[in-house]
Amino acid sequence: MSDATTHLLLPYILAAQAQKHVTHNEALRLLDGLVQLSVLDRDLTAPPGSPADGDRYIVASGATGDWTGWDLNVALWTDGAWLRLPPRTGWRAWVEDEGLLLVYDGAGWIGTTPAALQNMALLGVGTTADASNPFSAKLNAALWTSRPKAEGGTGDLFLQLNKEAAGDDLGLTLQTNFVTKALVGLFGSDRFRLAVSADGSTFFDALSVDNATGIVDQPRLPRFKAYTNYDNYVGVGTWTKIGINNIDYNDQGAFDAANNRFVVPVDGTYLFGATLLYKVNASTSARMSGRLALNGTTQIRGSFGEVSSAHKSLATTLWLQTMVSLAAGDTVELQGYFRAADGYFAADQTSFWGAKMG
Repeated sequence: MSDATTHLLLPYILAAQAQKHVTHNEALRLLDGLVQLSVLDRDLTAPPGSPADGDRYIVASGATGDWTGWDLNVALWTDGAWLRLPPRTGWRAWVEDEGLLLVYDGAGWIGTTPAALQNMALLGVGTTADASNPFSAKLNAALWTSRPKAEGGTGDLFLQLNKEAAGDDLGLTLQTNFVTKALVGLFGSDRFRLAVSADGSTFFDALSVDNATGIVDQPRLPRFKAYTNYDNYVGVGTWTKIGINNIDYNDQGAFDAANNRFVVPVDGTYLFGATLLYKVNASTSARMSGRLALNGTTQIRGSFGEVSSAHKSLATTLWLQTMVSLAAGDTVELQGYFRAADGYFAADQTSFWGAKMG
């Protein structure tokens, strides 16, 4: 029969043994040193100068002095002497100066954090992962950087996201207080989309790129083209708003046909154009002019034009075009003028159009 336990080598109290308390106390001393093992350091090859009772160390390789021959063993300072505790496979030790948990594998002490993480079901960084978000992170900054060529890398960095089929969704969800405000990616098709929302439920496509052609569309860009469906009479010497009252198209509804004007929906730079077709009343010497007016009165710089030569009814045309920076709520309208004789601006071909540029 052995006189010590198998794993911790605690001494047994033997039959008819004298001074049984000595053996018992030795076993307690070993238990106190090994259970919940925590060492101060694992890098020393020589004992420290003034250890405190109960101090423990993992002895580094190449040990000297009282630790000679104790490489990788646990050294316990107790009752004024060093006690050697040879490790067994599976022992765990907390290294206090490193904040590191080690395990003895039979040949050495190794870290408990594996070199490779494979097939993990959940991973949480600073927070708890769950089935809906198996990878979760709570942090203020994150960095992905390429491995440089000097370290065996290529210097490149690709972040790859993949979906199973074209009809599936793939993208980034951008949120404020967990309410989705923007989506960027491939949603329901392979077209690239940027969509935004105010409430997290209704989304508007701000940008769409055809993956087959590369053609870019801005579906929510304010755009319109409108015309008048009647001959607009204009007298001599008075700037008169043309009744642009019919719409060919009116993206985002910014053109107000009832009031014959474009109402600026958002701040930005806009491009406008117009055609004015002359129709005679009494004289072809009418000298027609046209302009685009801001808020009903101010002529937009670059939008004025005049035909000074003799006019031909339903043939003489004036084209206007300009670009201007506007604020939300501004209005733009088409105005006509006759300098020498009255006349009409003809139905159907007198038109006004515009679009937001940026």
